[in-house]
Amino acid sequence: MNIRDYLEIDFPLFLASLVLTVIGILFIYSSGVTPLGVQVSNEYTRQIIWAAAGIVILLTISLVNYKRIYDFSIYLYAGVLLLLIYTCTFGRMVNPDSAGIGGRWINIGNFSLQPSEFAKITTILFLARYLDFTKHNNNVIIRFAISCIIVLVPMFIITIQPDLGTALVFIPILLTMTFIGGIPMRYVVFLAGCVVLVSLMTLLPLWQQIILREEFPSIMILLNPRFILISLLVFSFVAGISYFGHNRYRKQYFFWICYMAIMLSISLAGSFIAHKVLREYQLMRLIVFLDPQVDPRGSGWHIIQSMTAIGSGGMMGKGFLQGTQSQYRFLPTQSTDFIFSIFSEEWGFLGGLLIIALFLLICLRLIRLIRITSDTFGAYIAAGLAALYGFHFFINTGMAMGIMPITGIPLLFMSYGGSALITAMAGIGLAMSIHVRRFDR
Repeated sequence: MNIRDYLEIDFPLFLASLVLTVIGILFIYSSGVTPLGVQVSNEYTRQIIWAAAGIVILLTISLVNYKRIYDFSIYLYAGVLLLLIYTCTFGRMVNPDSAGIGGRWINIGNFSLQPSEFAKITTILFLARYLDFTKHNNNVIIRFAISCIIVLVPMFIITIQPDLGTALVFIPILLTMTFIGGIPMRYVVFLAGCVVLVSLMTLLPLWQQIILREEFPSIMILLNPRFILISLLVFSFVAGISYFGHNRYRKQYFFWICYMAIMLSISLAGSFIAHKVLREYQLMRLIVFLDPQVDPRGSGWHIIQSMTAIGSGGMMGKGFLQGTQSQYRFLPTQSTDFIFSIFSEEWGFLGGLLIIALFLLICLRLIRLIRITSDTFGAYIAAGLAALYGFHFFINTGMAMGIMPITGIPLLFMSYGGSALITAMAGIGLAMSIHVRRFDR
């Protein structure tokens, strides 16, 4: 890069990331202070080290032409998959039954790595390569199916660690990148519809059993294996007949009947599997999202205390280092999953608006990058990064405010954790590299 290239760096994107990181360090420090003003945690010192390393990585990646990663993306993807398998087998379990950071980690001396964080970036890179390589492929179904496989493989491995929250991040990445990659909207809507229906069919039996404390036969049949089997056979038969009718008579309504039958089949089977695979603490997170008072001193404690912290901050907040929820340790995992709660208690509603504005700026700069870059590979990477940062922000802050279930997803740049911070910085470095070369062909 020459001096002119440095002037082309996306400074608003870089500065927004830097400000969020500094704010994160300040409130990780605040989360470790007791009511007597004693610092009982050294997490902030580690975060400073990771932030420094992250900035070096960010600047290094921004100096490298991102197109050189094109041919190596498959090896990065495969290497992280092997690391995920190793972690799933030999990694150290962290908080498997809490609302904190879940899944397995690899210990390296005094530090721990969470490979599932790195998998987000490598999956974005490899999927971007595949979508770019097949952009002239007219076989949309095959292209969409392989795109799903690329994303679902790491997602499945991460799910069985178990780390459901991190696994969910891959869904918006897949939806956004395939949409930008030219996959017809009906396929993207199909996948999104399956996700929504699986969620509803999983929640409904739990809602009526634990919250309503009644059992409605029309809902309980969603847990009946015989009903599931018969329904799958019926939907499969309807889908087969509709497919034949569409090919024979070319009537559009046959296509949509087949479309809905397959969506319902996948959703019904998915919800049944979810009830069998999800662990009790994961199901309870879904329940307390609907009503935290169901288990106010157990699974609902996190949401209740988080909402209390945010509400007590008011418009201007209590002031830096003056948060009672954090100092008295009412809020578990306050330096990781609930850093936004601690921030809002001390800096109030106006401080929350600042965080919203900074993340919005990051997402808008990435969306703008999708539009202005002349290289489709770079555009697809920017789309995946926009989905990554946007989903993390939406879910984490929604979780803190009680409008989303507890998933253990960190607030990128701000939450304590080296793997997540370095991943976030690496993503910004990629975006800056694309921005500098946005007019190259």
